[in-house]
Amino acid sequence: MSKPLVAIVGRPNVGKSTFFNKMAGKRISIVEDVPGVTRDRITADVEWLGHSFVLIDTGGIDPSSEDVLFSQMREQAQIAIDNSDVICFFTDGRTGLTDDDREIANHLRRTGKPVLLIVNKIDALPLNSQLYEFYELGLGDPIGISSANMLGFGDLLDLVVGSFPADAEKEEDQPDALKLAIVGRPNVGKSSLANRLLGANRTMVSDIAGTTRDAIDSELITAEGDRYIIIDTAGIRRKRSIEDRSLERYSVLRSIAAIRRCDVALLMIDALDGVTEQDARIAGLIKEEGKAVLIVVNKWDLPEKETGTLEKTQKKIRQDLKFLDYAPVLFVSAETGQRIHLILPQVQKVFASACRKITTGVLNDMVNEATASLQPPMQGGRRLKIYYATQGGIQPPTFILFVNDPELINFSYERYLENFFRKTFDFEGTPIRFILRERKREKQ
Repeated sequence: MSKPLVAIVGRPNVGKSTFFNKMAGKRISIVEDVPGVTRDRITADVEWLGHSFVLIDTGGIDPSSEDVLFSQMREQAQIAIDNSDVICFFTDGRTGLTDDDREIANHLRRTGKPVLLIVNKIDALPLNSQLYEFYELGLGDPIGISSANMLGFGDLLDLVVGSFPADAEKEEDQPDALKLAIVGRPNVGKSSLANRLLGANRTMVSDIAGTTRDAIDSELITAEGDRYIIIDTAGIRRKRSIEDRSLERYSVLRSIAAIRRCDVALLMIDALDGVTEQDARIAGLIKEEGKAVLIVVNKWDLPEKETGTLEKTQKKIRQDLKFLDYAPVLFVSAETGQRIHLILPQVQKVFASACRKITTGVLNDMVNEATASLQPPMQGGRRLKIYYATQGGIQPPTFILFVNDPELINFSYERYLENFFRKTFDFEGTPIRFILRERKREKQ
């Protein structure tokens, strides 16, 4: 069976994300003293006394708010509740019991699931005086903790793992899921694409630029049994527009981190805007990290078209992103579902390219063929000689060339070798890296 799921729910600003981050051992959720900062569900694998489980952080539930974002946050929290095995209901010991707490408690009681009532921000003894009023909620004994100081964590975690279903088992060994990061500028349709791929409202979608602040991980298992972790990232804004906005700064760092930990990056381009300076910057980050990449042109249902429009647009994208000329380009509409079915097969293809291994014998035969077709460059009367080649790694494919002098190679010949490798071994969608090492002559 899969790992038990533990959902953290409660009003905004009661310390849910602080607790989550302490448990996860790193800053995953954005923590800021502003209600509604954590907008989507975030997950992290946690282990306590030999028990593994998945912790789900949610946006604050504000039952009385009519704001569209708070409404969507309620929906997202409900999805977490519906899928959880144990619910950790957070309240604020400093603020005391509120009407919103009562309404949330009434809702949680109706779920029929184990609910642990947690009174957070209890930073000093004695605890009892701050806990009494919470008995009114009828959810059993309140558990006093301090997320900021990690006070009471051990007792709480004992209760969490003790509430797991009797048949909960540790997750069986499964093939690693392919991590797919959806990246791009704000409001290009990343969350809409994630929802299309997942077939469910997994992340919030609205017309407000920058709605997704966190990088959200969702698991997808296809009918064929392929496993994906889809990472829907916050939109990466221009640096100068976020220098004084700490929330956006966190989101940018998280998006960059998502690129670093993914296997394949989906770079989303807006069909109406074309490739912008910011798109090129994001593409550069993907290339620098050596990630396999697929360029997805979204909103293709919106531009007016005539014969050759797609070919012209593709040519322009290739010109604007010359350094990603190896990346396949797909034209889709996350809104209508147009061509969405083509994405995952293409993802599998570029991932296979990034993981491809070439035997040393075949590799050296290819190098000999390449150098015979076009002689290596000469500088100062000395010509580059490639004595031997071997593959040093994958993701991206990295090749070590033993040469007489690494300084003799130039950009154009390295580019020639890259294109030769791509054509010969079908390295579509992945960068290729070369490492040149001097083969020292043996002393006589």
